Amino acid sequence: MSSADTSVPRRERTGTPPAATATTPSTPGAGSTKARQPRREKKLSKSAMLAINFGSVAAGVGLWALLAGIGIQGLPGPAEVATRAGEMLADGTLLESIGASLGRVLTGFLLGSLLAIPVGFLMGWYTVARGIIEPYVQFFRTVPPLAIIPLVMVTLGIGEVPRILVIFLAAFLCCVVSTFQGVVGVDKTLINAARVLGANSFTVFLRVVVPASSPFILVGMRIGLGAAWATVVAAELLAAQSGLGFLMQQAQLFYDLPTIFVSLICIGVLGLLMDRILLAIEARLTRWQERR
Repeated sequence: MSSADTSVPRRERTGTPPAATATTPSTPGAGSTKARQPRREKKLSKSAMLAINFGSVAAGVGLWALLAGIGIQGLPGPAEVATRAGEMLADGTLLESIGASLGRVLTGFLLGSLLAIPVGFLMGWYTVARGIIEPYVQFFRTVPPLAIIPLVMVTLGIGEVPRILVIFLAAFLCCVVSTFQGVVGVDKTLINAARVLGANSFTVFLRVVVPASSPFILVGMRIGLGAAWATVVAAELLAAQSGLGFLMQQAQLFYDLPTIFVSLICIGVLGLLMDRILLAIEARLTRWQERR
């Protein structure tokens, strides 16, 4: 081999193109980890969210006024409904009806939730209790509370007890299932870690299971609250002498649509306020939970 051959660079003797030894150009953004990550939605402030909420409500009222203005048959406008609400407030009819319905809802909802939480804990923590209670829970879940109204009114009369009973049942079934799912869905790693650190069963239940299942409990309570309002209106429509459902029934007989709208708006506003209270409680009890 001549001295000229030994002076030839290795890549030239092997036939490898010089460009192959250079770093391959990357596509724009491909080498950047930051560019590959999905863009997270910017979290809005509370004031911005409130502004959006008020804007949405204003748009809904404007659409309602527009539909009433173009002459849809029987649809009262916001001004007419507001006038009717003022008249009902002045004569005390509206406040009396709100107080009657709200008292029934709060009584049935609180009793149902207070019983559902310990029953859900028993079902989730003890297998024997689950086997005893779960068939009854699943059976009554398939029976709508509204279907029980005729039965309880025949057996218990037309007083307050049957109405509160069906509200209680609606709230109880929603909350007990959610509580049960929260208990059985607790991460086993957390339970095992607590036991390795020397915690007994009561401490594990109190310090691990209860906090971890609290979001499920509050979601069940929110669902139960909606079921309670739906049930109380149906119960008052069938047999009652007071309440927002009774008010709507009487207005239906006289084709008084503004009164029906006033009752519907009151139910929606009361339900929304109660739901926001539960949301505030949830935010306080679950501050440890990561949120979007």
